[in-house]
Amino acid sequence: HWLCSILNFTVFRFSVEPSDTLAVRGAPALLNCSAYSSAPVQVDWKKDGTFLNLAVDDRRQLLPDGSLLITSVVHSKHNKPDEGIYQCVATIDNLGTIKSRTARLIVAGLPRFSSQPEAVTVHEGDTEILSCEVNADLVPFTHWERNKQAVELDQRVVQLPNSDLVVSNASEADVGQYRCLIENLGPAKASEEAELQLLPGNSGPRCSYGLHRKLEILQAPESVTKVLGERVLLPCVLKGNPPPIVRWTKGEERFDAVAGGSLQIVNLTEEDAGIYSCLADNGNETIEATAELTVQVPPRFLKKPSNIYAHESMDIIFECDVTGSPPPTVKWLKNGDTVFPSDYFKIVNQHNLQVLGLVISDEGFYQCLAENEAGNIQASSQLIILDHSSVLRAGGPTPSAPRDVVASLVSTRFIKLTWRIPAEPNGDNITYSVYYSLEGTNRERIENTSRPGEMQVTIQNLMPDTKYTFRVVAFNRNGQGESSAPLTVATQPEVQVPGPAPNLQAAVTSPTSITLSWNKPLTGNGEIQTYKLYYTEKGQDLEQDFDVTGLSHTMTGLKKFTEYSFRVVALNKHGPGVSTEDVAAQTLSDIPSAAPQNLTLEVRNSKSIMMKWQPPPPGTQNGEITGYKIRYRKGGRKGEAVEVLNLERGTEYAFRVSATTVNGSGPATDWLTAETFESDLDESQVPEIPSSLHVRPLVNSIVVSWTPPENQDIVVRGYIIGYGKGSPHAQTIKVDYKQRYFTIDNLDPNSHYVITLKAFNNVGEGVPIYESATTRMQSDPIDPDVDLFELFHTPYTPVPDPTPMLPPVGVQASVISHDTVKVTWADNSLPKNQKITDARFYTVRWKTNIPANTKFKTANTTTLSHMVSGLKPNTLYEFSVMVTKGRRMSTWSMTAHVTTLESIPSSPPKDVTVVSKEGRPRTININWQPPSEANGKITGYIIYYSTDVNAEVHDWVVEPVVGNRLTHQIQELTLDTVYYFKIQARNSKGMGPMSEAVEFRTPKGERAKWPINNQQICFYYDIQYEVVIYIYMTGSHENHMLVIVIIVAVGAFTIIVVVVGAFLCTRRTTSHQKKYSTNGSHKYKGTSKDLKPPDLWIHHERLELKPMDKSPEPNPVMTDTPIPRSSQDVVVAESATDNPMAQRRNSYRGHETEDVSTLAGRRGVRPKMMMPFDAQPPQPVISAHPIHSLDNHHHHYHMSGLSSLPRSYLQHQFSLRAQASALSQRDGGSAGGETEGPACLCSFKVEVVKEEEPSYNPPTAHVRPTHPLKSFAVPAIPAVSAHTFEVPALPSTPLLSQPGSQLHSVKTASIGTLGRTRTPMAVTVPSAPDAAETSKMLEDTQPCYETDELSEEMAHLEGLMKDLNAITNP
Repeated sequence: HWLCSILNFTVFRFSVEPSDTLAVRGAPALLNCSAYSSAPVQVDWKKDGTFLNLAVDDRRQLLPDGSLLITSVVHSKHNKPDEGIYQCVATIDNLGTIKSRTARLIVAGLPRFSSQPEAVTVHEGDTEILSCEVNADLVPFTHWERNKQAVELDQRVVQLPNSDLVVSNASEADVGQYRCLIENLGPAKASEEAELQLLPGNSGPRCSYGLHRKLEILQAPESVTKVLGERVLLPCVLKGNPPPIVRWTKGEERFDAVAGGSLQIVNLTEEDAGIYSCLADNGNETIEATAELTVQVPPRFLKKPSNIYAHESMDIIFECDVTGSPPPTVKWLKNGDTVFPSDYFKIVNQHNLQVLGLVISDEGFYQCLAENEAGNIQASSQLIILDHSSVLRAGGPTPSAPRDVVASLVSTRFIKLTWRIPAEPNGDNITYSVYYSLEGTNRERIENTSRPGEMQVTIQNLMPDTKYTFRVVAFNRNGQGESSAPLTVATQPEVQVPGPAPNLQAAVTSPTSITLSWNKPLTGNGEIQTYKLYYTEKGQDLEQDFDVTGLSHTMTGLKKFTEYSFRVVALNKHGPGVSTEDVAAQTLSDIPSAAPQNLTLEVRNSKSIMMKWQPPPPGTQNGEITGYKIRYRKGGRKGEAVEVLNLERGTEYAFRVSATTVNGSGPATDWLTAETFESDLDESQVPEIPSSLHVRPLVNSIVVSWTPPENQDIVVRGYIIGYGKGSPHAQTIKVDYKQRYFTIDNLDPNSHYVITLKAFNNVGEGVPIYESATTRMQSDPIDPDVDLFELFHTPYTPVPDPTPMLPPVGVQASVISHDTVKVTWADNSLPKNQKITDARFYTVRWKTNIPANTKFKTANTTTLSHMVSGLKPNTLYEFSVMVTKGRRMSTWSMTAHVTTLESIPSSPPKDVTVVSKEGRPRTININWQPPSEANGKITGYIIYYSTDVNAEVHDWVVEPVVGNRLTHQIQELTLDTVYYFKIQARNSKGMGPMSEAVEFRTPKGERAKWPINNQQICFYYDIQYEVVIYIYMTGSHENHMLVIVIIVAVGAFTIIVVVVGAFLCTRRTTSHQKKYSTNGSHKYKGTSKDLKPPDLWIHHERLELKPMDKSPEPNPVMTDTPIPRSSQDVVVAESATDNPMAQRRNSYRGHETEDVSTLAGRRGVRPKMMMPFDAQPPQPVISAHPIHSLDNHHHHYHMSGLSSLPRSYLQHQFSLRAQASALSQRDGGSAGGETEGPACLCSFKVEVVKEEEPSYNPPTAHVRPTHPLKSFAVPAIPAVSAHTFEVPALPSTPLLSQPGSQLHSVKTASIGTLGRTRTPMAVTVPSAPDAAETSKMLEDTQPCYETDELSEEMAHLEGLMKDLNAITNP
């Protein structure tokens, strides 16, 4: 009972499911559905596989119990929005989804009669039929009246399944006026009345009228298919004299006939199916007719799937056994989505679903759906995956990992593993589980030992010559222990399986069945257990299979006249053997199951009508089409099939066509009518000149429009358009006689063209009409919304209205958005201005070919355009249009294709799983499946993970995945920590929704300590200051305290020494500054050889050292700064350093003699600055100035005369960041890199003062490399105009160059530290200040030192002071 205390199954099922419904147009329709569960259930509806948006639907309502109410059914010939397949979908949040069975809603058509009853005469005692031809969906609503009183049906008077009325053994009581009525579809509609007259009977003298009449069959039986429990009437209506005796037989059984010979069976059973024979005998002659009755049985469950508890890595099977006729097809759903067979989801024993190697994402509701032509049913079950911790019975230590796991026996199909007991079993009765997976996959399967203490297991049903990974886990009473190290083993190649089954043959037995036979394999390598028969439909990639125990099998339910390929594989105890070669066979042909398509009629003259059609759809031809049968009737009367027709003038005819194969004729099209002309048009002369010609030039085309000749009594077969530059005879185009405009494409812009138009017929070409036009220039704007027909305003010459109406032309589909397309077209039967003045309307239909069985959707409009919305993103649609005017309509136009725009994914990635990487507990692999509704090509994924599932999204860690990869590895996670993972997909339009959070706990790890020579190294990490402190600890507490006291004492002494040294340095540099102030940078007027400045001034009392905030960018990139082209340009080059240091640039106003103090000798510091210099640099003067404020975000600049000073200042800011990696070497850090850790910011402004450009290359100043600053060389930049300005506080470098100076590429001068380099820092270069300015020093300086460098600073302090004296006093 411990399972019930963990998690109970949720009761979740449909108490009511929808059923097939026959609806009436304009009346309400109800589809029942009710889902039962203890949890809240949300119910939605699908129509033809697409969810209905009931929130904005005025006619469809979701009732409280989940049923769907259609308040008023809409239905017309070309607009059937309510007819289709409906399905109820129930969902419990965070648990799963189930779907109901499907139900078909059929709407009864308009009440009309295909033909009217005709008057009949019948001899007394004889039989006759009164015809009432209506559509099949109207039959349930029809009945008969005699003299406007309902006809009572009995054994003598019967209404046939097609609504015809049979009157047998006629008498005076049957005489009267009969009519057929259609009721319950709005106002009752009655047919015309037909009189039944009675003639003398058959009992008079031999000379009386009607003796010895030939036996005639009025209605022969036809094969019919019915569903179990329905009723059926097989007609066999005959008349003659003497009256015949009719008998019905099926095998040895005999049945009584009713109503002149018909057979009626109620409450059909499976045993009623068979071939029935009707035998009529009147003593003089005999007539026999047969018909087959097929009884279909809806699917029925013999066994429904059951709820299952399981652990991860286990294998499970959902059982589902169904029966029905025809045999039902079974498919499985998981949470409403179809389950496709794969390596881990298999269909076994025909209908059962096997799931191998469970993962947590497999949890949910599974449904078995069975369907055949008689109906469909569903049953659901729930899978709950238990955590191993949920079955622990007691606390305590668990076993360690099993030892010495080896593959003691390796075969082609199995591997035997053995191992030793764990080093720490921590208990008795140890059991073991072996987890194994195919190399390269994440799903693991599990095999348990058969009894406690057993340390071996054999893994069966493996694939030959394949690598598998194994690991063993021990269990004691406390639970699961540690896993052994993974072991990878490859199975051996297959050698023991059966050979191919010889003599595979396929015999076609019917249009839907093929019988396969074969012999036993010559090399079976043991007893053959079963055979697996594989078959594939030609042109399809999906191969299906099922098990066969014998040496033959008959395949049923195949498609007619379709080629299949078959192969057989024998299986023994070692597994499947060698496959046979494929054998192909094609099912027999049959009569077509659909009518020809797109039948159109075109009246040619007073005696002929042109009929055009297309073959039936490919899947319904059921064989090679050998011909077509045309039926026609005149004035509502029936006729026979003919090939050539001599029609009458001014007469309406109705036509229909059926396709034929060698097996017979298929169903016919609907009746289509056309009326011949009263008189023939004249074709003894050429047509006259067209009445008008108009042109509209565009950039690369000219639109030509015209009206026909005024004399329309002359036949026009078409028009010839000629055009060319200067001459209309360069190019010619022929168009149809119905066409009224044409676009001449591929013309040259701004060119003069001459256009001519003339009509022609079989006699010749008529008189041409001329026009000229000049195409537009390339830059001319074009208004795409201009209606082509509004440009032509000549009087409209009416054209005789053809029958049927002409289909719309020029159909175009324009994409508006991801779910909206605008469809436009033109109507040639309208005036040239395309103004609609009558009651015509247009029907737009559209569909997509994915999936292949998608039905057309339609919409009506009275304009020449329609906006189609609610489409799927990134989907190819086809559109066509037809026009309807009264009772006349056109055929569908040519189709236009367009693909909707992409949209952001509307569903999250599926099946997100997280798996720990073996041997690397801090690393996990996260896997997922693409979203169901990607709405475009997936370009990447974003992985979010956090330890707080309720944290804001911006607080989660982000891992991007580029491309369509479905797996990603995340490293350096914290041990024994619960993480939550979410994924969202990305396409070209943006991000889709996030998946549900997936929880995962990383494995437990060891403490971070390492013994070294009986000591332990422990470290502490200070997050605020990013300092890692290492303490070497011995075994005693006293030694620990001694080490701490020594460190504190050394640190205090070092700080005192540094402060004293800084004070002494300050006094020395102050006196030197006063001496140098008389030679300010604005005072130099001689040439460069008179200049002898010191190389560098460093004043420690002005040094600014501040802690720098850690940059959010882990790898800041510095960019070079381009030189501006003139002194008027200020080029702002971005610095890729987005850290707070770069944003907190400060303002500075320089002295005439400002100096710079610097300290760059710290270990681990790699400063580098970039500055442009000329190819022939003058002698530089370098001074460094401290940055006085890190909080002022603006630099100021002042402009002066262009020639006030011939010098420039290079102003530079850069940072010194100490190396802070906890485990790095003392000089750690790679070139160009930036490491995390504690940092010191030493910010400077560097001015380079350049004299007039000399004619020689001066030497470059160097600092001795023995100093921690190493060496640096700073070449000067070219002379610039004396602009004085402040640099804005941006990560950029404004530069000014001297007009007329030669420009050179930007180079860099760097300051290195002990040979280490780093990414160049951004440089700002203003012009020299115009006057002496003061700068305010920062009073509080904060020098920062790394703990591991204090001792080295003491050693370098004395050398530093000597080097400073050498630099400042050359």
